[in-house]
This record gives sequence, structure tokens and C-alpha cells, in this order.
Amino acid sequence: MLTENDLKIHWTQLHQPLTIDTSLVDYQFEYLTMLYGGSQRTYHNLTHLRQLISLLETHKAAISDPEAVLFAIFFHDMEYNILFKDNEEQSAKAAERHLQQIYYPAEKITMVSEFILATKTHINTLNNRDLDYFLDFDLAILGTAPEEYQEYARQIRAEYIIYPDPVYKPGRKRLLQRFLEAPAIYHTPAFRELYETRARQNIQAEIDTL
Repeated sequence: MLTENDLKIHWTQLHQPLTIDTSLVDYQFEYLTMLYGGSQRTYHNLTHLRQLISLLETHKAAISDPEAVLFAIFFHDMEYNILFKDNEEQSAKAAERHLQQIYYPAEKITMVSEFILATKTHINTLNNRDLDYFLDFDLAILGTAPEEYQEYARQIRAEYIIYPDPVYKPGRKRLLQRFLEAPAIYHTPAFRELYETRARQNIQAEIDTL
């Protein structure tokens, strides 16, 4: 597992070819890590970021534009408030603002933004293999060992602690059932082979507790 210092290294190396404005790069990293480090974030936090970056490193050979995918990873949950329904849109806008400040190519800014927006549904409407992998990275937790999945489910419940069980459980169940109703949870053959069967088992086991 990557450390928090590894996050800073990845962030710095990501920007080195793109800008010499180190104060901007450092400020954005501090702001980003402050948000991801919020006390209310028991799952969508810095650990989640590290997990996704580790998956990117593992599958980098299959990614056409790892730079853009890494930007999408860093920003995809930057804005996360369970009371709002536009977290993905706000996270995408935050990414756009930062990338415009470092003069990232416009077409790549659009791609990063579209990748972030796709995490709202985890549906790839772009016919883009990098997006397939990015979405699979985000859902890899579903196919982990049962005890790790159970800890993830507890962390999600903690993020929604303001909602009582009669409100939380039906909504959570509907979300999980949508995964089971899909022809496949994962988009890439690699992740289907690694995680699909166990993900379905984990999801069904959680549904049985709701």
C-alpha cells in the first residue's frame, strides 16, 4: 500500500513536465489532501486514493494515458458531501479549474472531467478503454476478500450515519441490486477475471444483512 508521502511524490511527478509553478502544485495538493482527510470520510479518503493509484501502477501497461487517469483519480472524490447530489460534477469542475491553471491541453481536460463524471453511474459511454480501467479501479473494493468488503460496507455506513437504518438500508439495497442486475460489474476482462465472482458474492452477502 502506498503511503501518504507516496501520494505527494506521485502528485509532484505528475506535474513536473507540465508546470514550474511549484507553489500552485503544493497548494492544490494540501487543499486536496485536506478534503480527502476530512473526519467524516471513513471510506472516500486518502486510503481510497492510495488504493486506486496502486491499481493504476499495477495495470499501467494497459493504460494509454496514465497521466490523465492519475489526474482523474486524484480529483474524482475531491468534493464529497452525502447531502448533495452533484459531488461528481463539483469534483470535475475542481479538476478543470486546476488543469486550466497549469495549461493542460483542453482535450485532455475534457477527458479527465468526463472520467470523473462517469463515476456517478460507473457506465462507460465514451468507448474508452482507459475509462474502463478507471471505473474498474474505483469498484475493485467490491471484489476483495469478504472481511475487507465487510469493513468497506461499515465505512460506507459510517459516512451515512446521519440517516437511520429505515432510510439507509433500502437505498443501499437498491444500489447493490443494480450491480447484481448488470450483465457484468466490471468493464475489463482482467477485472472480471480477478473480481467479478467474489464481488457478486460480497454484494449478495451484504444485501442479505439489510
